[in-house]
Amino acid sequence: MKTSDVHAMTEDQLKDELVKLKKEQFNLRFQKATGQLEQTGRIKQVRRDIARVKTIASQKASASKA
Repeated sequence: MKTSDVHAMTEDQLKDELVKLKKEQFNLRFQKATGQLEQTGRIKQVRRDIARVKTIASQKASASKA
């Protein structure tokens, strides 16, 4: 996920994307625990995407308050 894609989203879309990414992160952790995980790098990628979405969401929230 690119930063420009995340910046183009609305606050509601960011919330939905965050929920989707957290579900994916849970599923990946579950697969890792059971030994079924094939794409080990995906965990790191999802974690960074979550951070990216949270950062931009907080920036938009603070910009709307100001």
